[in-house]
Amino acid sequence: MNEIQKFLFENQDIGYRDFQSKLIPNVDKSYFIGVRTPILRKYAKELLKTGDINAFFAELPHKYFDENQLHAFILSGIKDFDECIKETERFLPYVDNWATCDQLSPKCFKKNKSELLKYINNWLKSDKTYTVRFAIGMLMSHFLDEDFDEKYLTTVANVKSDEYYINMMIAWYFATALAKQYESTLPFIENKVLDKWTHNKAIQKAVESYRITDEQKVYLRTLKIK
Repeated sequence: MNEIQKFLFENQDIGYRDFQSKLIPNVDKSYFIGVRTPILRKYAKELLKTGDINAFFAELPHKYFDENQLHAFILSGIKDFDECIKETERFLPYVDNWATCDQLSPKCFKKNKSELLKYINNWLKSDKTYTVRFAIGMLMSHFLDEDFDEKYLTTVANVKSDEYYINMMIAWYFATALAKQYESTLPFIENKVLDKWTHNKAIQKAVESYRITDEQKVYLRTLKIK
């Protein structure tokens, strides 16, 4: 057992492992060690400071979920955009669950949005479920505020998939877009651009949001597809 795996097992919480395995049913229970997120985040910062991460980054695919989570946390802290993108592209094909996908959120992307867009467009064309989910998540995180453009709504609406975890992210994206860019997003809901399940899920998530007004919620409920 290598040093990182040794640390993870020393911080194992069996109850937490069982809890996690129920939240992520598409992978086997033996995939989880059960290390709590605050411990992983702290350890990621320590490893990033020492700079001794190249060997760990090269060990793909990892054996355990907790290793993938740690990888995502370390990657998210890399400050150099070029290095971060290189490591993100190397890691994404091995992401096999929604939790690791959604935890991967590099801070340096915020300051390099124009460059990031080029990669997002490529990731959206991937045949890997969680690469596509990650791309949509990046559009949601970085391009719904001051860098918003209506064309991004069309970009996400054009993603067609039978994958539950992609469609759930599309719904989450449009619910967030309704909260942040209501007037621009509403026509996509009114015109029923999304498939029935994703459309209704987006409305459900939007009406659960405190950022949507009561009046808007009333109207959105009338747009559900029966």
